[in-house]
Amino acid sequence: MSPTPPARRLRLGLPRRMFSQVLLMQVAIAAGVAVLATGLFLAPLGNQLDDQAMRRALSIAQTTAVDPQIAHGVVNTPPTADGPVQQEAERIREATRAEYVVVMDWRGVRWSHPTPDEVGRTVSTDPGDALAGDEVMEIDAGTLGRTARGKVPLRDSDGDIVGAVSVGIAYDSVRARLIHAIPELLAYAGGALAVGALAAWLISRRVQRQTRDLAFSDISALLAEREAMLHGIREGVVALDREGRVRLLNDEARRLLGIGDEALGRSLDEALGEGRTTDVLAGRVTGTDLLTVRGQRVLVANRMPTDDGGAVATLRDRTELEQLGRELDSTRGLIDALRAQDHEHANRMHTLLGLLELEMYDDAVEFVGEVVGEHRATAEQVTERIQDPLLAALLVGKATVAAERGVALLVSDRTRLPDRLVDPRGIVTVVGNLVDNALDAVAGTAHARVEVELRTEGDTAVLVVRDTGPGIPAERRELIFTKGWSTKEAPAHRERGIGLSLVRRLAERQGGSATVGEAPGGGAEFTVVLPDALTQPAAEPALTAPTAHRTAARRTAEEESR
Repeated sequence: MSPTPPARRLRLGLPRRMFSQVLLMQVAIAAGVAVLATGLFLAPLGNQLDDQAMRRALSIAQTTAVDPQIAHGVVNTPPTADGPVQQEAERIREATRAEYVVVMDWRGVRWSHPTPDEVGRTVSTDPGDALAGDEVMEIDAGTLGRTARGKVPLRDSDGDIVGAVSVGIAYDSVRARLIHAIPELLAYAGGALAVGALAAWLISRRVQRQTRDLAFSDISALLAEREAMLHGIREGVVALDREGRVRLLNDEARRLLGIGDEALGRSLDEALGEGRTTDVLAGRVTGTDLLTVRGQRVLVANRMPTDDGGAVATLRDRTELEQLGRELDSTRGLIDALRAQDHEHANRMHTLLGLLELEMYDDAVEFVGEVVGEHRATAEQVTERIQDPLLAALLVGKATVAAERGVALLVSDRTRLPDRLVDPRGIVTVVGNLVDNALDAVAGTAHARVEVELRTEGDTAVLVVRDTGPGIPAERRELIFTKGWSTKEAPAHRERGIGLSLVRRLAERQGGSATVGEAPGGGAEFTVVLPDALTQPAAEPALTAPTAHRTAARRTAEEESR
């Protein structure tokens, strides 16, 4: 037997959807405002009606008091139900539709009253203020109930006070006017509430479209997920508003760009300064997977506009990939050099073996000496002019690869580069890219030659690579530095068209330049200028006499061994 399902409880509360919640809250606010406005209007309206009734009673009393027949009757006739004062007062009451018109003498004895039996009796309220010469407006209760009253003094022809006149307006009529005004006020309030409800519905519909009918809990969850995603992904995210100001940076973007929260609310030019990175993020350079250099990092940027006129840019760190690519190229170059050396070594060993088998011992000795001397001369030529070990090793290896490809790699006589480079790896990248491009350009041509010149001008390094290839047409000399432009097929492990672009970015990052022109004998000549590329030379310590003697002896021994 299956268990009985639990009874569902009726849950009362706000609806889940944002559209319904916003609509309900706005209608409630509109209704509350309508009720409050109606109440605030009714309160002064009641006071206003009371004041109008009291002023009307006072006006009737003033009119009655200036009637000479009233004062004459009070002075010269007794208070009777059919006396002239009673008749005149009743005539005025009926004409003005007042509740009562009471005329009294200075003792407070009534000379008129809507109830004739009350004539001749003393009034129920104190007339002292009116008999003292003051005019009084009030709402009070008397023998005829609650009324709005006006009291004025009654004077004779000589101006002496002989009594008072009290006029009352029934308070029920004032309340009736107030109640009569309520339906009209409620009609206005209902109309305002209807307009407010319509406006609330339109606003809620707009909110519904903009929020895609999500609940508040869904939006809160989306915001939490957004924060976790933005700060958890390994790509930099930069959000810009329609004015180009930075409005969001995730942790990776701060790391890659080297900026912090101070950049928020500022334009890219203010936050990053001028340069290609700023132009790419601002959209002044268009395209996909745009390459840029920021500090020591190689970045790939993409930019996507948003519906509000802003944009979101993503940044990927390609520094390690570029380093791996260059290392792979260097490894392949080393393998090619070793293969060439192995091939050349095998040929030479075969030659040496043949000379020995033919018992041509003197020729064999001479052949070995020539081979050893050739390699030593090439290495010594490079190391004497280029004292940085990384660059020297690079060029020695490139010379072997060039020889295998039938290209003569020469070091210019003007080359002089001390071992004081600030960033030797960066210069290795520049020279390696330029030499590789030059070898590719001249390989397979007659009398192929590549010349490398590395010199200094103060603390500025000047790198020049010339070749005897076909050269670069004038209209393409700027295009070749564009990221992605290449005439060669891309290898599987990396893109083409990055080397020269990276060379220019590295040069411009140091405030230098990278240009291409025509070599003196034809072909291309690449020139890279790197300011502040060398450190200041360190002062050499003075040598003591024994140390100097040992140094001179060591140099003499080295020369003799050569």
